[in-house]
Amino acid sequence: MSESTVPSATAADNDDLRGWLVERVAEHLKMQAADIRSDVPLSDYGLDSVYALSVAAEIEDHLGFAVDPTMMWDNPTVDALLAAVGEERARSEAA
Repeated sequence: MSESTVPSATAADNDDLRGWLVERVAEHLKMQAADIRSDVPLSDYGLDSVYALSVAAEIEDHLGFAVDPTMMWDNPTVDALLAAVGEERARSEAA
């Protein structure tokens, strides 16, 4: 995706992305999104490597840039993952 089609992140974008990400995780875990806390490691909810790879692929599809699957393990909470995705988004926009 060209840099002109990747939107810049705003606080509203981050809130939207947080909600979207929580929904994706909740769906994979067959849980309610309201039960997923953004500061709890996703592995504590039972998110395994197969689901983590699926979520990483969904992030790529949703945002339009490549995401290293290890990002899910290096950033084990929704909050940490959002920060890492924000950094990747900034790098992809600068490229």
